[in-house]
Amino acid sequence: MTIFNDREHAFESKYAHDAEMQFKASARCHKLLGLWAAEKLGKSGDEAETYATSVVIADLTEPGHEDVVRKVVADLGNKASEDKIRKKMRKYRAIAKSQIFDEA
Repeated sequence: MTIFNDREHAFESKYAHDAEMQFKASARCHKLLGLWAAEKLGKSGDEAETYATSVVIADLTEPGHEDVVRKVVADLGNKASEDKIRKKMRKYRAIAKSQIFDEA
């Protein structure tokens, strides 16, 4: 029975680790998107960092990434289309995943 318990524990640990890595990659993606949007809005330095943090926090509103997209679309107005924002998000998601998994 110990082997099965050990296996179960290993699967639970791997699931928790994978979930944590996905959460970190998602947060990193949204921060990168927020920094890009901040630049479009003419923000830099601490102001850009604060804005990027607000984009990360926006993701905690509801499951999925639509809350982030809505925020950035609303904030950027005519400075970037929803399609462009989604493309940037896909690009930053790939970069974030690569960074997070390289760090792990």
